[in-house]
Parts: sequence; C-alpha cells; structure tokens
Amino acid sequence: MAGGTKRLPRAVREQQMLDAAVQVFSINGYHETSMDAIAAKAEISKPMLYLYYGSKEELFGACLSRELGRFIEAVRADIDFKLPPKDMLRGIILSFLSYIDANRASWIVLYTQATSSQAFAHTVREGRERIIDLVARMLSAGTRNPEPEADFQMMAIALVGAGEAVATRVSAGDVDVDDAAELMINLFWRGLKGKPAERDGVEASSAPGSVSAHL
Repeated sequence: MAGGTKRLPRAVREQQMLDAAVQVFSINGYHETSMDAIAAKAEISKPMLYLYYGSKEELFGACLSRELGRFIEAVRADIDFKLPPKDMLRGIILSFLSYIDANRASWIVLYTQATSSQAFAHTVREGRERIIDLVARMLSAGTRNPEPEADFQMMAIALVGAGEAVATRVSAGDVDVDDAAELMINLFWRGLKGKPAERDGVEASSAPGSVSAHL
C-alpha cells in the first residue's frame, strides 16, 4: 500500500485521514463515498482506516466535529469588540466568507452533505446555534441606540441564514468574496446601527452610560 509503512504519530495519522475524508466526502457525498476511496486518498490501507475509525458514520462524524470546531474558532478569533460597529460587522462577515473560500471542501461537507443526512443534522444544528449565539452577542455589543423591541437573536438568525446561502455560492466559486461581503454588510448595517440618536440640545450619543458613547 502506498505510504502504509510510514510510521507517523497517531495524531498526525488521524488528521491525514480526516483531510482525505473531507476531500472525498465533498466530491462524492456521504452515501456515495466508500472507505476504500478514503483509504486510497489518505494513502493507507482500509484495515488501518477502520482501526482508527470503526465505520464510515464514525469517520464522517469526526470530520464534522473537526471542521465545525475549526470554523467557529476562526470566526471567533477575528471578532474585535473594540472596533466601531460597522467595522466589526465587516470583519466578521469577511472572516466568515474568507474562511469558506479557503476551505471549500469543508463547507460542502458541513453544509451540503451533513444537512442532507438526518443522522448528522443535529450536529449541524448545534453548531449553527453556537454561531448564532456568537453573532447575537456581536450585534448586541455593537448596536447603537437599539430599538426597545430589538431582538438580537432573531437578527443573528437572519444574518447567519443569509451568510449560509451566500457562503454556498462562494464555495462553488460563483461569487467573489469581497462582492459578497459588501452585499451582506449593506444589507445588515441598517439593523446594526439602530435608530438615530435623539437630540435634546445635546447629542444622545454623548450621554453618560449610552451604548454609542462607548463605541
């Protein structure tokens, strides 16, 4: 077997297998992918693949966990709450779409393949909720003069949903990342900046304790 006799640390070998699996799953889909194809891509024997991951379902689940974790950490690391609201929004959207563009196979597995399988839908759903909560906190921290009835959780759901749809186009190479980011920024900026500050001779934004006074 090609490369099968190389002695690699277990952690390195596991990542090699997951890398190969993500690539093959993204092309063939979960149901049409065989363990033989993944083993060949990883340049290991099928028995070794089964030794590390006892079934295709277990291997796919490991792929989802790794890719979802990487995605969330990459986006979280790029959020800077010290930035002005619009710059913060721009940063998170660009981070989101740039990651998808650089990891297209990962997104296809996470969004297209996993969501189409009932067995893994809960994993994707839990991951989406983590992202929505993260975005909701960003919106809450960055919104100037929020409307009293502002529902940041629903705004986050809308933003993430739109982001998923645009990301799918990005992963297919159908749209430029910068163009897609500008579209989303313009679409959501009005909701993020909130209502105009009231003026009673003095800018409301300068009032002590106001949200915008700290942004």
